[in-house]
Amino acid sequence: MEERIQKAVELFKTGYNCSQSVCAAFADLYGYTPEQALRMSASFGGGIGRMRLTCGAACGIFLLAGLEYGCTDGADRQGKEANYRVVQQLAKEFTRRMGALTCAELLGLGREKHDNPTPEPRTEAYYQKRPCVKTVEEAARIWAEHLKKHRNITPAHK
Repeated sequence: MEERIQKAVELFKTGYNCSQSVCAAFADLYGYTPEQALRMSASFGGGIGRMRLTCGAACGIFLLAGLEYGCTDGADRQGKEANYRVVQQLAKEFTRRMGALTCAELLGLGREKHDNPTPEPRTEAYYQKRPCVKTVEEAARIWAEHLKKHRNITPAHK
């Protein structure tokens, strides 16, 4: 699983957003191609559409939780509850490790409206001024640990 965690970090460092990086590192476990994973998670970067709301890396693990546990019957209240329970546990762990769940808090931004859709250029200064690499790494690690504990992932499933 360490390879998947490092894959998430490398994806981020090559320009993919935080959500894409986490989601794409594990998507093959669910039968998704890299392109499909990158597309389905594209809108969640920058705290959902760069609005600095829920951290995109956390959204990535929530997307994966849906692929792992999401119910497909609209009337399945128990299935919904089980999925929501896992998401809440993941959110709690993410917050414990990172100190916050929202992108704005993680970046140390104020409460003002964040609605500029233009991503910043990926420069050395970009990576030094923000915790996103660590956030992506921790989100991927949280999901890897969750799978190891609940799915009994072995090295053959790396």
